Amino acid sequence: MVIKEVNGKYPQIPEDCFVAENATIIGDVTIGSQCSIWYNAVVRGDVHYIKIGNKVNVQDGAVIHCTYQKHPTEIGNNVSIGHNAIVHGCKVNDNVLIGMGAIIMDNCVIGSNSIIAAGAVVTQNTVVEPGSIYAGVPAKKVKEINESDFAGEIERISNNYVMYSSWVK
Repeated sequence: MVIKEVNGKYPQIPEDCFVAENATIIGDVTIGSQCSIWYNAVVRGDVHYIKIGNKVNVQDGAVIHCTYQKHPTEIGNNVSIGHNAIVHGCKVNDNVLIGMGAIIMDNCVIGSNSIIAAGAVVTQNTVVEPGSIYAGVPAKKVKEINESDFAGEIERISNNYVMYSSWVK
């Protein structure tokens, strides 16, 4: 794993987290407990800060970055960031699932208990309503969580990743 200081800021990673051998975490990054940063994931706090809550999984190939002098990245608790997703200079609230290959752009706010579908592009300055599913390019609201088959999936996936990380520590 690559864990590097940038401009006097060193990543803060609790001992109960799993960081894959080829993950990269640099700069002003604070990670909560029971998190996992998977293979080839990059968490790059070189140009602004990144704050990650508890029970967050950053899956294989995902990139978390921010915008110089403008937008940090803040991720709440119980968040799953799917394979090859990009989360950039935005705020992701608690209990969110970001699907594989999704892109969250600068200054977006992802409301709690939401799902961003695989491949969705949440364009700059978008505010995603809590409890909703957004999909498409550009991403738009497609339904409420309680109207879907996804109720309970957000917590299930987050809990599974805590379990998976225990297998490889």
